[in-house]
Amino acid sequence: MVSLFAFFGPPAITLLLFAVGALPYALWVTRRKPSRPARWAVIGIATAIAAYGAGTVYGLAFTNPLDVCGNKTGNGVYMDAGRDYGLTSVSVDSFPPSITCHWTSGHNTEEVWFWTLPLLYAGLACSTVCLALLMNRTRRS
Repeated sequence: MVSLFAFFGPPAITLLLFAVGALPYALWVTRRKPSRPARWAVIGIATAIAAYGAGTVYGLAFTNPLDVCGNKTGNGVYMDAGRDYGLTSVSVDSFPPSITCHWTSGHNTEEVWFWTLPLLYAGLACSTVCLALLMNRTRRS
């Protein structure tokens, strides 16, 4: 079985980051009264950052990708959870975040959560559109 952090960590930390970011965001909105595009640009950027962090399993993809794929046995071999397949290699891409585990059985597993890429691209699109609106607004002023 894959470690509990690799399984439950990304969704839990993503929700925690959103919750922790909600307080400074609420203070900024109530004190500064930013425009709607400015607020949505900040929300989009925060969403993209949290999704990217979840997609890289908060750094494990870059520091120790083998731990994301399987469990290390007593003889040092990483095995697939519940199966008798050994790990042959791991492919890690930084953007878009991807962790692909290659097994001796010939099958590959993708370890990045299914919701991270749509959330990443939605956050980037939202912030890009809102920043373009803000730049257009400042040009007209």
